[in-house]
Amino acid sequence: MEENEVMNGELNAVKPDYESEIIGIIRSNDTPKAIMNRLEDYHESDIADVIEKLSEQERKKFYRVCSLDILADIFEHLDEEKSVQFIGEMDIKRAAAIIERLDTDTASEILRETDKSKRVLIIDLLPAEVRKEIQLIASFDEDEIGSRMTTNCIIIKEGMTIKQAMNELVSQAEENDNITTLFVVDEENEFCGAIDLKDLITARSSASLDSLIASSFPYVYAAEQTADCIEKLKDYSESIIPVLDDSNRLLGVITSQNIIEAVDDEMGEDYAMLAGLTAEEDLNETLTQSMKKRMPWLLILLGLGIVVSTVVGTFEKVVAQLTIIMAFQSLILDMAGNVGTQSLAVTIRVLMDENLTAKQKLHLVTKEMRVGFCNGLLLGSISFVLIGLYIYLFKHKTLMFSYAVSGCIGVSLVLAMLISSAVGTLIPLFFKKIKVDPAVASGPLITTVNDLVAVVSYYGLSWILLLNVLNITS
Repeated sequence: MEENEVMNGELNAVKPDYESEIIGIIRSNDTPKAIMNRLEDYHESDIADVIEKLSEQERKKFYRVCSLDILADIFEHLDEEKSVQFIGEMDIKRAAAIIERLDTDTASEILRETDKSKRVLIIDLLPAEVRKEIQLIASFDEDEIGSRMTTNCIIIKEGMTIKQAMNELVSQAEENDNITTLFVVDEENEFCGAIDLKDLITARSSASLDSLIASSFPYVYAAEQTADCIEKLKDYSESIIPVLDDSNRLLGVITSQNIIEAVDDEMGEDYAMLAGLTAEEDLNETLTQSMKKRMPWLLILLGLGIVVSTVVGTFEKVVAQLTIIMAFQSLILDMAGNVGTQSLAVTIRVLMDENLTAKQKLHLVTKEMRVGFCNGLLLGSISFVLIGLYIYLFKHKTLMFSYAVSGCIGVSLVLAMLISSAVGTLIPLFFKKIKVDPAVASGPLITTVNDLVAVVSYYGLSWILLLNVLNITS
């Protein structure tokens, strides 16, 4: 144990400080060639992390010293905001040269956010083929999977020999680094299938290329919504998936990095939406803009909150005669809210499948209700025993009183969790039915509705069971 700690300590002690080293190299008075020779020992991701910590003057020196190919690789590791900022600091010709070397999806994203006057100048300096590819990506809405694709891939024609396909691979590999999978198209550029690089390399020259083509290879359409494609993309272990137009012609590909970014973006949007926010909110918005986006939901929830408070007010008699039940109100509210949120999360995920049948939806509702009921039964039983013991020992009430109150709490917990699981499932299903994004509308609404459910269940049962059936008062 001690020996391992010493070894770990020694490893941590000799771990290089890449940031300081890279900054030191860039700030040195070495010749441009000497600086580049030293920087080539570092990964582009490490250099990307350092650039923003340099002054603008130091960055401009770095832009002039660094080779275009390495600069392009560094930009692939920067976020969009920083990429736009740094492109804006370069002269037009160097900026255009960097854009030309980037993956088309990255280049399109940067140009989309670049100042219009500079964007026009950069596009004019790009080769016609690159300009066409970027315009293709830019033609898709941000929510469409086509906006995330790249044209960086190997494409070969149907009917080639093995030797011709190998020659085409070598030729295209100079400009494309996504070479693990080759895509086959016919004379009309219609997608025919894919070939694994290993299969092509190991194939005998006398073999037929058609025998290597996987015609069942997964694909998506460029106009499909990213959110609808995510589950399909995640289901396959392919590192690259083709993107087709509506005529089944190959337009480009989605890489594993694109898929990860899409998943992250969708999760971030859904998380914001579950809080009643909009996906477009960011740190750059003004106070007024943020308020306008959030206020409609807050007004709705305020109205529902008033309803909840009014319902509590109708049970004044219960609270007045059984003050002890107030101490356990938050328990019922919290558990109901937690169950509803869990059911909501499950339902939102399931609803990503557009082919869900009515039978499957019914099964989902009944399953979530069964889960809510069983969990409520278990937690209600635990609450019955422990809360009854607590009231008896610490509040010095009679055994009958203690377990009458804890029994009411236990039953309320079962009922609240059962209903909340149903609410957490039915509300997003309803919003999906009426073409409203369930992730946007469900979160805050379910929280408040579950509060109402919990309050009615708890105080209603207290009034019925404790006051009217058992005639128990404090």
